Amino acid sequence: MMSVRSPLLVDSDDAFAVKCGRKAEGMLIPLTVLALSGSLRRASLNTAMLTMAAGYAPPAMSVTMFAGMGDLPLFNPDLESREPWQVARLRTSIADADALLIASPEYAHGVSGVMKNALDWMVASGVLMGKPVALWNASPRASHAIAALRETLAVMAARLVDVAGLELLIEHDSVGRPLPNPDEAAMRRALLAIKADLCQQGRSSSS
Repeated sequence: MMSVRSPLLVDSDDAFAVKCGRKAEGMLIPLTVLALSGSLRRASLNTAMLTMAAGYAPPAMSVTMFAGMGDLPLFNPDLESREPWQVARLRTSIADADALLIASPEYAHGVSGVMKNALDWMVASGVLMGKPVALWNASPRASHAIAALRETLAVMAARLVDVAGLELLIEHDSVGRPLPNPDEAAMRRALLAIKADLCQQGRSSSS
């Protein structure tokens, strides 16, 4: 079961996205997408979905999972003036990435505490201002979590890339292991949409 949030790119934009990239001194530098999972569960389906993304990224773009979500201390405004190293690591990783890919489970009609804690730490720094963000979810029923994320990210002035939003019903086997990607084409298109958005922004800013 698959859902992409809005109509996907036309063929000409797809071709442009495949070819484009960031160049420095004549060399093509891959665009970077940082993936953040709102679950610490070992067999998390949202984490599995984000992990799958690395294998479907278009040319000249990489997807990397941030592995330190569970290391973040609970948000405490008193610590912002002496930022914990775990928080600085996340902030720097976000700042260095061209875009974010976020997936979070839904708990009690809201986003997970893990994800909300991470975002709370990022508010004061403004690191998400203008940052392209795509929202994914491994359960099409998690509409409240998506809505909560959208509201929080809008307040933080992130730039939501709705065309790259993706909902896939990721399932697991009898021992909890994620089953293979149920819609490889949809994941490729969503990742291509992220790249096309980044390339279009780059083309607009240089014109």
